[in-house]
Order: sequence, then C-alpha cells, then structure tokens
Amino acid sequence: MHPPSAHRDSRRTLATACVATLALLLGVLGLAAPASARTGAAAGTFQQVTDFGSNPGNLQMYEYAPVGLPSGAPVVVALHGCTQSASDYYNDSGWAKFADQWKFAVVFPQTTTANNIEKCFSWFDSSKDTRGNGEAASILAMVTHAEQQFAGDTHRVYVTGLSAGAGMTADLLADYPDVFAGGSVDSGLPAQCATTLTAASGCQMNDQHLTPAQWGKKVKDSDPGYSGPWPRVAIWQGTADYTVYPVNATELVAQWTDVWGIGQTPSSTRSLPGSTTETLYNDGTGAPAVASFSISGMGHGLAIDPGSGAGQCGATGAYFLDTICSSYYTALFWGLDGPGGGGGGGTGSLPAPSSLTVTATTDTTAALSWDAVDSAASYTVYRDGTETGTATSTHYTDTGLTAGTAYTYTVAAVDPSGAAGAASSAVTATTTGGFTPRCFTADNYDQVAAGRATTSGGYVYAAGSGQAMGLYNVFVTHTLEETAPDHYVVADAGCPA
Repeated sequence: MHPPSAHRDSRRTLATACVATLALLLGVLGLAAPASARTGAAAGTFQQVTDFGSNPGNLQMYEYAPVGLPSGAPVVVALHGCTQSASDYYNDSGWAKFADQWKFAVVFPQTTTANNIEKCFSWFDSSKDTRGNGEAASILAMVTHAEQQFAGDTHRVYVTGLSAGAGMTADLLADYPDVFAGGSVDSGLPAQCATTLTAASGCQMNDQHLTPAQWGKKVKDSDPGYSGPWPRVAIWQGTADYTVYPVNATELVAQWTDVWGIGQTPSSTRSLPGSTTETLYNDGTGAPAVASFSISGMGHGLAIDPGSGAGQCGATGAYFLDTICSSYYTALFWGLDGPGGGGGGGTGSLPAPSSLTVTATTDTTAALSWDAVDSAASYTVYRDGTETGTATSTHYTDTGLTAGTAYTYTVAAVDPSGAAGAASSAVTATTTGGFTPRCFTADNYDQVAAGRATTSGGYVYAAGSGQAMGLYNVFVTHTLEETAPDHYVVADAGCPA
C-alpha cells in the first residue's frame, strides 16, 4: 500500500434515498443511543468525532481506540447496514474485541435518515460512491483523521461492511486501492455493480452475466492509471440469502481474481466452524489475495459467534446471525494478529520461523513442525491468535482440541532473553471426526439454492469437489453426498451415506 498522497484525495463515495427495494438491503433495530460528541476519542472508549475534516457525504464519524494502542497501529473502517447505526456495529460485530486483543483502531462511519430513509450507504449512486465524491470522500477524510490522530500505519488500513455497507466497502476498495490494504465484503455486492437506484435490485437478486474481465474493469476504471498493489479481499456470503443473492459472491470472486490477475482456480479449500467453507485464491507469491467464505444455510446478515473463545465474537440481533465469527477470520486473513498487529509474535529481533506445517491430526490433537531459527532458545506456539504452548525443539503437539474443528496456528522464535520475534505465516489444522456423511437428492437449482453446489456460466458444480453437474435449471437432478463439512461429490450411482 502507498502512504496518503494527493493522488488519493482527488476522486469518490456512498449514501442516498433507498426506497422499498433498498429497504431489503438490511433492516435492523432502531438507532442506539448515540455516544456523546467530542473532538477526539479517549483511549478505550467508543466516541463520536465531530471535526474529522471535509464531509461532502454528510456522514457521522465514530471511533474506538483500545487502551494501550501503540503508535503505528492498523486502522479498520467498519460500515453498518441499512437501518443500523455505528453503535449497533460496535456492540454486535465483534470488531472491538479484536481491537482490544490485537491493538488497532476502528472507525465506524454512520449515515442517517437525512441521507437515506433506511440509513443505507449509497453503494448504487455514482455521485456518492466514487473516488473524491460524496460519502466515499467523507469516509476517506475519516481515515486520514484516524491515521493522524493515532499515528496509524498508512500501509495497514482496512475496510469492512455489511449489506449496503458491504456494497460501499467494495466501491471503496475500487475507488481507493492506494489507501486500503484489504477489505471484507459481508453479504454484499461487487464494486460498481449498480450506478442508479433503478439498477440496484437487479444487482441484489440476479446474475449480471458479466465476464471476470468485465467485472475487473469496473474496479480498474474507478481509479484510472492505478496499477497496484491491490487490496486483499475477503467475501462472506450465506447460501440462503434471499436479499443479496449468493450469485453476488461468485461475481465478487470473479471481479477481484481478475483484478489480481490470478484466475479463478482455487488454491485451497477448507471447512471452518458454522458450516462454513473457505476458498482461497493465492497471488504469485503464494499468499492469499482473495478469500471466499460460504456459510451453508445462513440468510442475510453478518456472521457472528457469541462466546468467550479465542475465535468467537459478537452478539446476536437482527442481521447479526449466530454461525461463525467472521470478524475473527477476516482479521486473520488481513494479518491483524501478526507482526505489527498484536497477537502472535512479539518485539524481539528474531525472524519468523519458516515452513510451519501440520504434520498430523487426531480427534483431539494437532502436530506441528517448522524450520529452526538461529539463536532461538525456544519457540512460542499460538492457536487462534492466543499463546497455547512452548517448545524447545521445532516440533509441537497441541492437545485437548475438539473433533472436526479448524484451528489456526502461528509460531514465533524466542531469544535467550525471553523476547519473542516475528510470527510465522499461519497454517490451519482441522481435527478428525465430528462429522457424519449425508446425501441430498434435488434438482440443480435447489442444490445451488441450498449451498451444496455453485453456478458459473449457466452450469452447476458440486461445492467443494467442483464436479460438473450440468445445466443450472430445475430439469436436471443429482444426488450429492457430503463427505466432509460442505464438501460434496456426485453420488448418482448410489450414496454410501
């Protein structure tokens, strides 16, 4: 990412009248009691900021700064959905928990009924969601204010949002790729899918029949002349979302893989809690550039998982759905738990261990190995961002785990003085057991609607295995066997389950 520059201040934004069709794009409980206005936020508080700078989009700025926020910390921008407020998102999304744990600041932009009767950000209005204009420009001003106020790391600024906020998130990533290192589009739409209110409902519900190159062009045209680096994009989508249909996730993958120039062949797929399938698309260095998270059976909303566990977060409510903590996995995808982000690793000078590998798993254990680091006295192992044990060799076995569950690990070398160095790249270990195969017989349309299959170019493919199933219609029927969580194979000849 590039530091703030005159270039980034010169163009786009999002928020206007959202009639009945846009009311679908998130209706949540009324506006929570506002925090008291002030010119800056005290550490560890959620407060309104009234003097953040130019505000052509007529938005309000709220922010959360955890206690002990260091200089050079990342900044996350979190955009609420229609009829929600900044305080709803602060209270229920889980982002404050990880800001406390991994030490980053969070900006919560807020739109009001003065802009839009349903309090939707205007992802569909080119006068408000484009570089240098309207709401997009207001949000950029908030980012600049937070960077200056907290001495934030201008190379580690991220944006996330739900529904209409997710539509705006995608637009902001396209408008300001020189500002945002990554984004997360939760139950949202591709960048610049609609440029008018009339076209908005069509984007929400229908395949736009654009090629990946056509989708990618919408991003590249949002900031002409920019050639990278591009933001790393996470895409979250429920398979039973009938407000913003799952086809939008397919289109988002097509859009951002084209922008990155990495094609649409997945680099890896794994199962996560909450009937979630993670599919990664790596860049030329092998690092994930685009991540798609498909949640089987989830409707329209933000995925949360209330609880005190390391990978849990949020509070249930309208459009805050109890499945998986999307904020946690998004933070991991962005690397907020790594060096400079707080969790995993420390202030020591030793380099990160390389070649961290999962060597074996059982129902309750995960075995790891990694390459030795010169001068290391020991190693600290982190599970899901929290220290879980130490080792004096380059091997470690974690115990007491839950069957059929995915865990994320990093490791850091510790010098003779006891200071932990940089954390390694993360790996995921999924314990065995905890799953019973099931079979489903239905037409291709219903298999896609249920999240057991995906569609591309009018054809259907089994989720997980990618096996071809024929045309996307109600006249072709197949039996699918779920052989692992959210991994399906065609079993027309007989289903062992």
